[in-house]
Amino acid sequence: MSAPRCVLISGASRGLGAALAERFAAPGVTLRLVARGAEGLAATAARCVARGAIVETAAIDVRDGAALGAQVLAWDAASPIDCVVANAGISRGVAPDGAWEGAEGATAQVAVNLIGAMHLIEPLLPEFRARGVGRIVVVASVAAYRGLPDAPGYAASKAGLRAYGEGLRAALAPRGVGVTVVLPGFFDSAMGARWKGPRPLAMGLDRAADITHRAILRGARRCAFPLALAALLRVVDALPAGLSDWAVRRMRFRIAPEA
Repeated sequence: MSAPRCVLISGASRGLGAALAERFAAPGVTLRLVARGAEGLAATAARCVARGAIVETAAIDVRDGAALGAQVLAWDAASPIDCVVANAGISRGVAPDGAWEGAEGATAQVAVNLIGAMHLIEPLLPEFRARGVGRIVVVASVAAYRGLPDAPGYAASKAGLRAYGEGLRAALAPRGVGVTVVLPGFFDSAMGARWKGPRPLAMGLDRAADITHRAILRGARRCAFPLALAALLRVVDALPAGLSDWAVRRMRFRIAPEA
């Protein structure tokens, strides 16, 4: 596919979302950036403007479907969006002191990671279908392949997001709309730093962003990395349930609360 000229990214105030925004930023490109944190959003916007992009921002929580939908449609009416990246995400899990994530922690992850992505994407679907072009990107996780005993809510939210993206891809391909499902493993970020325990095959943020950006530009249907970790989790998931449970219990970790 040709490089998109108008890109909408959620979770753009830091981490992978910010890094992707900088990679898309170039003269003639319009970026629409969404995040909860206005300060981080402004910093990302400044770096992208310095690269020559036109940047518009909105400090909106993706859980606010009404506000997000209205903003997305207003932007699209002003200048059609041709690529949307649903990247906003949070993580919870068993805390370092052993406290369980609880109902609030589990449902918050589903609300942001899965429903928040739907709030971003769904308003654009009629427009994308009518135009017969566009690319939708959902950033899930290799955790979508197998429920994690120390972060079941996180794994569930990402598994749901993966299924949503895969379903959209099959449905929209005949209409000329592409979908890329991104399934990253561990990489350096504020979220990743909160995971206390094994982080197999962890990589730097720049490498993760480069892999994701290249996958989007080439129109990849699925991008899982690192491949070895994705393959391992798929194998573990295919084992008999008792053996699969035993295997994932070997990779214990804890997730520190957000600062």
